[in-house]
Order: sequence, then structure tokens, then C-alpha cells
Amino acid sequence: MILRSEKAPFDSMNEECGVFGVYSQENRNVAHTVYYGLYALQHRGQESGGIAVAYADKIKYHKGMGLVADVFAGGNLEALPEGDIAVGHVRYSITGASQLLNAQPVVFTGKCGKLALAHNGNLTNTQRLRKEMIEQNAVFQTTIDSEVIAVYINSLSDGDILTGVRRACPKFKGSYALVIMTTDKLIAVRDPFGIRPLCIGTTETDVMVASETCALDAVGATFLRDVKPGEIVVVDSEGIHSYFMDGIPEKSRMCIFEYVYFARHDSILDGISVYEARKEAGRLLARHCPVEADLVSGVPDSGNVAARGYAEESGIPFVEALAKNRYVGRTFIQPDQRQRENSLNVKMNALRANVVGKRVIIIDDSIVRGTTMRKIIKMLRNAGAKEVHIRVCSPIIKHPCHLGIDIQTYSQLIGAYKNEKQICESLGADSVRYLTVNQLLKTCKGANLDFCLGCFNGEYPYPLEGYEADKLKLE
Repeated sequence: MILRSEKAPFDSMNEECGVFGVYSQENRNVAHTVYYGLYALQHRGQESGGIAVAYADKIKYHKGMGLVADVFAGGNLEALPEGDIAVGHVRYSITGASQLLNAQPVVFTGKCGKLALAHNGNLTNTQRLRKEMIEQNAVFQTTIDSEVIAVYINSLSDGDILTGVRRACPKFKGSYALVIMTTDKLIAVRDPFGIRPLCIGTTETDVMVASETCALDAVGATFLRDVKPGEIVVVDSEGIHSYFMDGIPEKSRMCIFEYVYFARHDSILDGISVYEARKEAGRLLARHCPVEADLVSGVPDSGNVAARGYAEESGIPFVEALAKNRYVGRTFIQPDQRQRENSLNVKMNALRANVVGKRVIIIDDSIVRGTTMRKIIKMLRNAGAKEVHIRVCSPIIKHPCHLGIDIQTYSQLIGAYKNEKQICESLGADSVRYLTVNQLLKTCKGANLDFCLGCFNGEYPYPLEGYEADKLKLE
């Protein structure tokens, strides 16, 4: 999603990723466990992946560009040694940062000895921290904020990794869910607002940390609990230990876009079922944004659950209108706009027999730029659809996000300068309706937490230091 102005200071540092870590009581092929965990998190990043393994007071790693299965093909997974601790990462990034140099985990040797770190999120004060470290003669090999985190932790550690984490994390502003590995410890950290998800699972011999519960399910782990906002969880030979940062806010601010789009629908984040949240979004759309139609369908795959909720609530039958090529990645997370548009052409096609002569309701999770939806509407009309009505499971995205979602400039947001009616005209739909912010919040019913809604209302947990977004907004 990231296409930003050249003036933005974080041209190479923003990402939405998946992290996974394992601490085992046995010396075994822990890399295989991480591999399957990352496979389950592939939806969070398809550009690069990596795994690091601790063994015999050493760390060996492999990183590569592409999908997890491709990165670790050709014997690359088997080449990783047996060990008792491992961490892994899947990533996507922006234009200009799609290179192996920036793949994770970050691995280096410092005051704490050998260390590997994987990060999901985005810091807003990276420039200042990097400058501070450079003034202390630090040398950076990458352009990512994750390396800044690792170097900063090491610099404040006095040789003890926990000391480094506890001293450094209060200095970080922004979103971060971290898995950190030394040769004898696995550490999980979640930022004080809990903006990005992180959870813990166990088996008889292992403790695992993952971005989503679906990854725990994939490796046969039992969900233990979510890492709490501001919590530092240390796993070592003596068990699981919990520490907390000072000054944790009273209420968390989980990114609500995790429920709208990013998370897999079979995951549970902070006690909320992503599946139920999306289905409720569809029900609310049917109640508050009804329209006469012959069928309702979702944009595969993230819109399908909500579409079924809409169908159940409205009584309009759910019928597939779009066929998806399941061997093409998600257009949302392609790093280049042209790549996104080209991949859409082979990603899906209209089911002519189902839509010809029909009034069609299409449910989508969100509309960011509008280019994908515009093509879908045209595709359906070319297939003979009589009417195409769009219903969106989130409010209009009006503002950039600097906390881990790759919408960085107003000029890339159709909702930044168009209202609902104007968006409808621009897309070429017969009608377009969105959920309101209050309605979206109701999809996460029963949640005892607040959410970050910055991309909808411009109110963020953190300001962005030195950020100059382009000003193409509706005056």
C-alpha cells in the first residue's frame, strides 16, 4: 500500500509484518516450527522472509526475497541447524526498500552477545534515535527502523538483554511487536498502546510467540494469552517471566484495521474473533445501508465473511460474483502500484453466469485508493451485471497512517478529498455506502479496550516527528 511523497522521512522504514518465535526445552529442528508459523502468517507479508536459530552459543540464519516456501526451498530450511530457540519474520515494504538487505530478522553481535530481532510495526521517532546512535559511532547496515531498535537496545544493555529492553523501549515512539532472541532467551515485547498484536502459545515442550493465533494453531500450540500492552515477556530455562514498562496508558489502542483487513479471519486478537467482527460488519451494513438487489458477494477473500453476514441479515442470497486465482498474492501488499494493478488482472475474474442481468452488492473491507474497486466494478459490468452496489466494512479512510499501515500520503487516499457521493461517481458504481466509526466499533462488541482510529479520524496515539505529509485534502 505504501506510496508516499519524497519528502516523507521514512521512505524505507514502514511495514506491516508477521513475527514468530519459539523456545524449546529440546534441541531439535526449531526452524521447522518457525517455518510453519510463518507460513500461517504469509498474509501479513509476501516480499521477504527469514529465520534465525540459536545453537551452541551461536546464531545461524537464512533470509531471502519472496514467499516463505520459496525462501526456504532448495535445502535452505534443512541447512539451518538444530537448536532450542528460533525467531522468524515475514515482511512487505515500500517502493525502494524491496531488497534483501532489509529482510529480517536483524542479526548481529554486541554487548549482549549474539542477538536476532524481528519487528512488526513502525517507529515514529526513528530519525532522532538513528542520529543519536550515529553520534555514538553506531554503524547501520540497513534502512529499516528494526535495526535502530536492535542497536538501541544493545547500546543500553550493559551486557544484559533484559536491561537493554527495559531501558530502550520507553524511548521508542510508535508501534512495535518484537520477538528478540539471544543464545539463551526468547523475549516478546508489545508497545505500551498494544497497537500491533502479539500472543503466546505453548506445547508440552515449547513456548511460542506469534503475531496471530492462527500461527499457533498451525504448529499445534495451545493459546495461552495475549502479550499485554507495555509487557516484556522473557522465556528461558526457568520458565516464563513477565515485566512491564513504566507509565503504560490506562487504555490500549489496538489498530482496528487488524480486524478490518490485516489479520486472518480465523485469528483471535485481544479476545476478539476476527471472523465474528467481520461478520457483524456485514450485518450492520445490511441494517444501516440496505439496497434492493439480486445477490450479495464479497471481494475475495477478506470481504467474504462480511458478505455472508450481509446475506443472512438481508435475506439476499450470497452468490459468488468474483472468481479468485489463489496463486496470486494480495494486491494490497504489493510494493509497487503497477505491480498491484497488474496482479489484479490475473488475480480475479467475474463469474458471468452468476452476475449477468443481476443487481449485485459487492462487500469489501475497505477502499484505499479506489483503483482496485474501479477495475472490479468495470469487470462486473463487462460481465453483464445490471447494477453494482458497493458496501464497505469500514469508514472512509481520510488520513495517512504512520503506525504500520502503508497509507502514508493524502494523495493516495480517495477518501481524503472525496465524500461518499463523489467516491461513488469516481468508481462508477450505482451506490457506495460505508460503515460509520461508531458502527465499526460495534463490530468488536464486548471488547474492553479502545482502538486506534487515526486513519478515519486523524487521532493517533503518537505524533509523527518531522513528518511532512502532502496536503492534498478536501478544503
